[in-house]
Amino acid sequence: MLQDILIERKMYASEEHKMMQKMIQEFIVNEILDHIDEWEKNGMVSRKIWKRAGELGLLCLDMPEKYGGAGLDFSFNALLIEELAKKGINGPGFSLHSDIVAPYLLKYGTEFQKEKYLPQMAKGTIITAIGMTEPNCGSDLQAILTTAEDKGNHYLVNGQKTFITNGFMCDMVIVAVKTKVKTEDEGITLLILDAEMEGFAKGNPLKKIGMKSQDTAELFFDNVKVPKENRLGDEKMGFKIMMEELARERLTVAINAVGCAEGAIENTITYTKQRTAFKTAIAGFQNTQFKLAECASQLQIHQAFLDRCIELLIDHKLTSESASIIKYSATDMCCNVIDECLQLFGGYGYMWDYPIARMYADNRVARIYAGTNEIMKLLISRRLFKD
Repeated sequence: MLQDILIERKMYASEEHKMMQKMIQEFIVNEILDHIDEWEKNGMVSRKIWKRAGELGLLCLDMPEKYGGAGLDFSFNALLIEELAKKGINGPGFSLHSDIVAPYLLKYGTEFQKEKYLPQMAKGTIITAIGMTEPNCGSDLQAILTTAEDKGNHYLVNGQKTFITNGFMCDMVIVAVKTKVKTEDEGITLLILDAEMEGFAKGNPLKKIGMKSQDTAELFFDNVKVPKENRLGDEKMGFKIMMEELARERLTVAINAVGCAEGAIENTITYTKQRTAFKTAIAGFQNTQFKLAECASQLQIHQAFLDRCIELLIDHKLTSESASIIKYSATDMCCNVIDECLQLFGGYGYMWDYPIARMYADNRVARIYAGTNEIMKLLISRRLFKD
C-alpha cells in the first residue's frame, strides 16, 4: 500500500489533526460524493454544502475565534485541501474563500469590515470571491482596466472580471480596480463589493474542460456605487497587497496538487490489483510496478518540500520564490502522475465515471491559475540572477 512506503508526515501527526482528518473524511462521504453528478450538471454546488461546512467549523479554520474562526494554524487548512483533493473533489471553492479572501480581510480590513464579513464567512452564510483577472489581463495585474472614479464619499466602479472562482454564487467579492486613472497618482486599489449593489451583474457559470462543479463566472460592473468604507487598505495599496498574498494562494494550489497525486496513485494501486489482462493482475506487470514506483517517489519528494513550505507560511517566512517553486513543480508533478495513472486504467481511464478521468481534466488548470508555471519560473530566475 502507498502509506506503507511514505514517511509519516509530522505536519498532520497531532491528535487534533487526526480528529480533523476523520471529520473531513466523513464530511466527504456523507455530504459530497453523492452530489457530484448533480453539481456538475448545474455547474455549481449547492449553498447547503457551504452552510454544512460552516456548521462543522471547516471554513476559515485559521481565523481568530473572535471573528468566528477556529483559531487554528494553517496546517489545518492544508489538511482540508489535501483530503478534498485526494477524492478528486473540485466543487466547493472553500480554499478561495478561507485561504485568500479571509486573510485579505484579516490583515488589511478595518474592524468594521472584519466584523461584518468574517463571522458570516466562517458560518458559510455568505460566499466570497476575489476579482483580479480580466479578459485581456491574466498574470499582468498592472494592466487591469476596471476603474473606480472617486465621487467624494463613494467610488463609481466600471469594468469587467473573468474566470472568477465562486463568481456566480458569491455574495461579496474583493475587486482590484484602477483609481485616479491617467494621473500621476494612478494605482491599483482593492474594493469590497456586495453582490446586491446596483449595477453589479454576473454572467452564467463558464463551461470548462474540468472543475465542472466549481462555479467560475464573469462579473460586470456598470456604475456600481461603492462606499469609501468598503475600500480594503489605502488607495494604491492593491498591487502590493496582492503580491504579498500570492505566496499563500500559490501554496494552496500546490497542496491541492500533492493531495490529488496521492489520491490518483491510491486509486490506481487498487484498480491494478483488481483488473486482469492475460490472466494476470495488471499490478503484476513490471511496467505497472515501475510506473507507480516513479509516481510514489515524486509524491514523497514533493510532500517533504510542501510540508516545509507550510511550516514557513505558519511562521510568516514563506518567500515568493519558494511558493513559486512548489507551485510550478507540484502542479507539473501532479499532471504527470495523473497521466501515468490514467494510462494504467486503459480505456476506463477515459470514462468520466472513473475518478481518474475527472482528476485528469480538473488539474490541468493548476498550471495556469494563480500565475502560470512560466511566470513561476520567471520569478524564480529573477531571484537567481539578482545582483
